[in-house]
Amino acid sequence: MKILFLHGWRSIVGGVKPTHLKQAGYEVLNPALDDDDFEQAVHTAQAEYDKHEPDVIVGSSRGGAVAMNIDSGDTPLVLLCPAWKNWGTAKRLKPNSVILHSHQDDVIPFADSEELVANSDLPTETLCEIGHDHRLADPESLKVMLEACEQLGATK
Repeated sequence: MKILFLHGWRSIVGGVKPTHLKQAGYEVLNPALDDDDFEQAVHTAQAEYDKHEPDVIVGSSRGGAVAMNIDSGDTPLVLLCPAWKNWGTAKRLKPNSVILHSHQDDVIPFADSEELVANSDLPTETLCEIGHDHRLADPESLKVMLEACEQLGATK
């Protein structure tokens, strides 16, 4: 399975989450996204998507907003504490998506993800409460992220 991982604002390429996916044996595309120019970040992500046609897109925080703003057809999304209210114009989530978010997130309010699910007319199960902070880098969160990728990637 091929996964396009879109990192968050001021995050590094090759961090804990994409490394976890690679260690599970998956091909992970992890482009450097421009921190200052959202449109450029979207352009970079779109080019990677078009070139590699991944099975799943994972977007973390601002990377989740980037994922929502690229043209990705029916490719499933796994969004980690998506910062959709802070960046981009997308206000709805496509059906074959899942959101992982912590109630203890002090960067992006959990309520933002609840609102996104409601805006999208998706079932409440689309949102999975997990983790202890914004990073979602604890073992349980990493496990659930991997499982979501495997489950959604199998449906493509």
